[in-house]
Amino acid sequence: MGFGAKWMGWVWSCISTAKFSVLVNGVPAGFFPSSKGLRQGDPLSPYLFIMGMEVLSVLIKRAVEGGFMSGCSIRQNRGQAVNISHLLFADDTIVFCEAKKDQLSHLSWILFWFEAASGLKINLDKSEIIPVGEMEDLDELAAELGCRVGQLPTTYLGLPLGVPNKAVFAWDGVEERMRRRLALWKRQYISKGGRTTLIKSTMASIPLYQLSLFHMPKSVAKKLEKLQRDFLWGGGNMEKKIHLVKWEVVCGDKDKGGLGLRKLVLLNKVLLGKWIWRFACAKDVLWKKMLKAKYGKEDFGWSTKKANGAFGVGVWKEILKESAWCWDNISFKVGKGTKVRFWTDPCCASLVLAQNFPHLFGMAAFKNATVEEMWDQNFGHGEWDLRFLRDFNDWELALVSNLLNVLRGYRVGVEEDSVF
Repeated sequence: MGFGAKWMGWVWSCISTAKFSVLVNGVPAGFFPSSKGLRQGDPLSPYLFIMGMEVLSVLIKRAVEGGFMSGCSIRQNRGQAVNISHLLFADDTIVFCEAKKDQLSHLSWILFWFEAASGLKINLDKSEIIPVGEMEDLDELAAELGCRVGQLPTTYLGLPLGVPNKAVFAWDGVEERMRRRLALWKRQYISKGGRTTLIKSTMASIPLYQLSLFHMPKSVAKKLEKLQRDFLWGGGNMEKKIHLVKWEVVCGDKDKGGLGLRKLVLLNKVLLGKWIWRFACAKDVLWKKMLKAKYGKEDFGWSTKKANGAFGVGVWKEILKESAWCWDNISFKVGKGTKVRFWTDPCCASLVLAQNFPHLFGMAAFKNATVEEMWDQNFGHGEWDLRFLRDFNDWELALVSNLLNVLRGYRVGVEEDSVF
């Protein structure tokens, strides 16, 4: 990988000089050296692991480039395709290939070479081959790789994979975790202040990970909020006691008499809407490339086109439903001005000029012009070149003066346009 001999010597010293001790009846029994390995919690450990996994990543990429494996190609019609051969997250790895014996054979050799080069051992007992669609001879394909056969739906990185988007049973794991946590608090005397703190810090945080990507059905939200309500008023034993205050009031702000608890439906809406903002802010990250390849882009690349179709679009389709309110709260920071519309985008002090100056907008010669097109660089340091269909009447000059006052201090720069 191009590391110098001196640097490799330092790393080898860290690996080969580690010593360990074992407690025998609570007493350290002396230290013994390790042939290779790092001390637990060593900050160097994740870096070495990442470099080791980089070897696996390069081997898979070369196999795809050589035509020995196919990967997963994502494209819309005849657009540019994005090929994904594998995804790595810590020690979890997903490899995409066709259900052909020769491709799995090549993958088996890649894993063998990786083990020989890195010293890491692939745990095939925990690995599985997951078919997408109807396939035959799965047992034979699994035997080629030496792993078991799995199926969709499954769980990856704690999230449901291959589950219908609006399926209620996809949230069963979240409810079960909340109930298990409640079981730990039973038979304990906890004041209402303590219960409020536990709901905020624990119960409301358990579904947060899944809420950030999937739309939560209203029936699930009602069920989870009922658990919170019963715990708040009934305690750890979940006794059936009268709820003295409406849940909407309890979830209100503290300055309005509430306890500041979060409504799950509203929280879900906000977390999904954040992906709209992330898509606009992100540069050339893999997930954005994949969405652009699958759905196409519009509005100068700030968002994807509308997700249409019955299959494979459920997650992003639900996220796009939050676009309207999300874009109402997003403003543009003008750089080069090539991706921001002068009249219709909020670019000057978060103002939409078409809404604040509707009369002038009606007279504009180019209503969809970008900021760059309305800026003339030929006048000294540059100035605004506002183009209208006709000359102004005397009473319209005040409107033009107000518009120029708004534009004062704004100019086209050299940076890329961004959102905030």
